[in-house]
Amino acid sequence: MRNRVQLIGNLGQNPEVKEIANGKAMAKFSMATNESYRNAKGEKVTDTEWHNIVAFGKLADIIGKYLKKGNEVAVEGRLKTSSYEDKEGIKRYSTDIIIDDMVMLGNKA
Repeated sequence: MRNRVQLIGNLGQNPEVKEIANGKAMAKFSMATNESYRNAKGEKVTDTEWHNIVAFGKLADIIGKYLKKGNEVAVEGRLKTSSYEDKEGIKRYSTDIIIDDMVMLGNKA
């Protein structure tokens, strides 16, 4: 149960699939999740969070074959944070969700 993430959202872009050093496939895409609530004035407010999703192996192949921008999916995986230096030499951090399970939701296109 440690370091587990479950999300339902929509792809923000078509997946980028490429072969990595060990010959396995890797898929990357951004995913938006929405949280709706009513503010003090009774107005509906929707907050959108963006997540970086990464998959490997057969799951990456499936993602590349069947998913497109806008598709709704449920994903499950773990958080992975890495650091890098930008062009100005400032240390930056990036958090990805490495998924090991996915369910395609919504209509079949």
